[in-house]
Amino acid sequence: MDSVGNILMYFIIALAIIVFSVLTVTSRKILRSATYLLFVLFATAGIYFQIGYEFLGAVQIAVYAGGIMVLFVFSILLTSRPGNNSEPLTTHKKWMGLSAAVAGVALCGYSLLSYGAFLGREMSVNLNVDITRIGRALLSTDKWGYLLPFEAISILLLACIIGGVVIARKR
Repeated sequence: MDSVGNILMYFIIALAIIVFSVLTVTSRKILRSATYLLFVLFATAGIYFQIGYEFLGAVQIAVYAGGIMVLFVFSILLTSRPGNNSEPLTTHKKWMGLSAAVAGVALCGYSLLSYGAFLGREMSVNLNVDITRIGRALLSTDKWGYLLPFEAISILLLACIIGGVVIARKR
């Protein structure tokens, strides 16, 4: 019975991710869109917690749902007025977006149906991933221990600087 509850919880979280992702890209108000993105990030952390990666779920909430969303909201509030609506889309852009969405849904559906679990076949996935070994390798005090987190932070800061320059040039 526990596995049925696990599967049911997975589908509820997956449905929340799908719904809030669609609302993120279809909302005309930018602050609402950022809020929907926050819900997507929390639901993704829920998936991590469900599969037993508590550390990764906590990092997802702390880094993405916390830090990055604060950065998004501040940049939105500093660069535009939240009440402004964007200009209406042309018919050509609507059809291109709709065709891209249909292609994405078809690709995801094919991937799910060809996976085997949804067709009743037995799954035999063996993931020999030890999250403790990965954490120690990334954050050890050995010679190359802090290299990956340092590089990840430097790329994030570089992206923020480039985004700030692009926003400043538009004015």
